[in-house]
Amino acid sequence: MAFQFFKKDSKQDQSKPEEITVMKELTEEEVYQKTAATLRDLITPIGFEIKSSYLIFSDKVIKTLFILDYPKFLNTGWLSPIINFGGLVNISMFFHPVETEKILTTLRKRATQLEAQYLSEQEKGLIRNPELEQAIKTVEELRDTLIQGVEKMFYVSCYLMIVANNEEELDKLEKQISGILKQKLVLIEPAVFQQFETFESVLPLGKDNLLDVKKTFNSGPASTFFPFISPDLYQDNGILYGINIQNNSLVIFDRFSLENANAVIFAKSGAGKSYFAKLDVIRSLMTGTDIIIIDPENEYQQLSEALGGSFFRIAIDSKDHLNPFDIGELGEDETPQAAFREHILDLIGLIKVMIGEITPEEETILDQAIRQTYAARDITPDTPYFGKEPPLLEDLETILLSMENGKELAQKIYKYTKGTLGGFINQPTTVDINNRLTIFSIRDLDEELRPVAMYLILNHIWNTIRKELKKRIMIVDEAWWMMKNPDSANFLLSIAKRSRKYYLGLTTITQDVDDFLRSPYGKPIITNASIQILMKQAPASIDSLSQAFVLSDTEKSILTSLAVGEGLLFAGEKHLAIRVVASYIEDQIITTNPEQLLKRKQQLNG
Repeated sequence: MAFQFFKKDSKQDQSKPEEITVMKELTEEEVYQKTAATLRDLITPIGFEIKSSYLIFSDKVIKTLFILDYPKFLNTGWLSPIINFGGLVNISMFFHPVETEKILTTLRKRATQLEAQYLSEQEKGLIRNPELEQAIKTVEELRDTLIQGVEKMFYVSCYLMIVANNEEELDKLEKQISGILKQKLVLIEPAVFQQFETFESVLPLGKDNLLDVKKTFNSGPASTFFPFISPDLYQDNGILYGINIQNNSLVIFDRFSLENANAVIFAKSGAGKSYFAKLDVIRSLMTGTDIIIIDPENEYQQLSEALGGSFFRIAIDSKDHLNPFDIGELGEDETPQAAFREHILDLIGLIKVMIGEITPEEETILDQAIRQTYAARDITPDTPYFGKEPPLLEDLETILLSMENGKELAQKIYKYTKGTLGGFINQPTTVDINNRLTIFSIRDLDEELRPVAMYLILNHIWNTIRKELKKRIMIVDEAWWMMKNPDSANFLLSIAKRSRKYYLGLTTITQDVDDFLRSPYGKPIITNASIQILMKQAPASIDSLSQAFVLSDTEKSILTSLAVGEGLLFAGEKHLAIRVVASYIEDQIITTNPEQLLKRKQQLNG
């Protein structure tokens, strides 16, 4: 197929427009080449307005500045405050190599001038001039390095383009950037009446339009321009946690490669904390890590169904039960006596969460009663007790009723045995953690019972973890429930401290920052976590977080401007801002967005 293009013959009489002449027959490829839009056509805005000191593109105001002067010495990373600046700043740098012979000629002349000046001052009997001596030394050293090929010379120019929504915001950004660089003794100036030329210099076109602002640098100082100071976190092994907001690099690492594998996540409701945690679950499962989750709001049920996990509903009317009197198997380095003693302490802690604070005398009575309750089933520290049927809470109640001064404690326990809460905890264990993904839901429990359930579940999980060394992650969502009670908070802290020994990574998630930090156990849990993620926060929580995490001014600024799904990630000594990203399939599995869920439901219903 061919196309015919016609044009009026310029030699024909202009009064006869109907007379046309075939000029050329074009092929399809030629037609495409003549009509195809160039890249410049595609990215060029519809129009813009050029002002003396800025440009206007639609709803954006743009100003380009250039660096006019530099200090005598440049330290590595001097440009990092601008590269990591919170506002939109584009930086363009040009390095024009200079022929060594040309520079050597210039330096030779300069050395001659300086030597002549030095001799002249000596002849005149003037006092010693240290600045002149240093200048001669510097020139000679530079000549030597150039001759030896150690150094090269460059003409360097640097442009900074700032983007704002209006002129007021533009002026504010310019003052901030100018102030930052002045502290480094770096002088910047706006390109007055040359905004379009400098704008082109910032675009990825390789055009340096203001050659008159270039400065001469040797290799050492020139190398300080390179922005290899943005924090990054990348390992060959690990999972994808997100994209580095500052440089768009991938954040990939193995949490078990850090000092410990514990993590804390702080975020307000709707900021994306559960979304982040679910991605961590999916990707960790693919690396062979087992996952155990305490789920207060049934947020992980869909994930369990999609991945074939075990979902246990802990409630008064549920068929899933945990008996707190179960004694886990011994760990590799544990003795029966030590395991039994620790288990009794855990039971006392659980009962204190159930009934509230008790006196030291009552705690002593409770300790004796628990031991007698086990002894009634022939379970003692000195006898083989594994495989024997453990007692129930009602058995402890019976022992307390038979003891002097034990009746008051028995009355407090009554509601958990034969009272209104009797179906919750006074049952043999029916739960078996044998799936790679196990989720415990406590949504259907009253607020009063949630700390009790979380303590009970954690204790059961902990006993399971101790009996077999295995790579695991345990997620405690809405952990602030546990922080309300000193005993449950202390139990959570003890797991955080001992998790590394059992190849466990504890992830603690909360939205109530103040309640978490108000607890004396909150800060130690944070310090025992090598990974700390701070997502979008309520303004009232910023100060508390700033003190707890010792945030810099830049980090506080970033924290207040985070969007949903973005956060500050502290992994060991690495501090960086990340954006959580998920594939389409992952998003479909883990999303809790009501709009998406409703749309999906409508699609399924036809």
